[in-house]
Amino acid sequence: MATLKKSELKNMHESVLKERLNELNKDLMKFNAQIATHTTPENPGRIRAIKKTIAKINTILKQKSKEVIKKA
Repeated sequence: MATLKKSELKNMHESVLKERLNELNKDLMKFNAQIATHTTPENPGRIRAIKKTIAKINTILKQKSKEVIKKA
């Protein structure tokens, strides 16, 4: 999965964002398992990109939930 830009993430629906978040968490878990067994991951730079994308998604989900609360 390629890294996503913030503008792309803002246009996505919450359910799609949550699915992406689950996929990224699974990928990160695989990388962490490789690190724990002392094997080197194929692409170590991917770990950092996954963590950044997870943070972006969490931020956008939180912003969307605040917007819903303000509207209500």
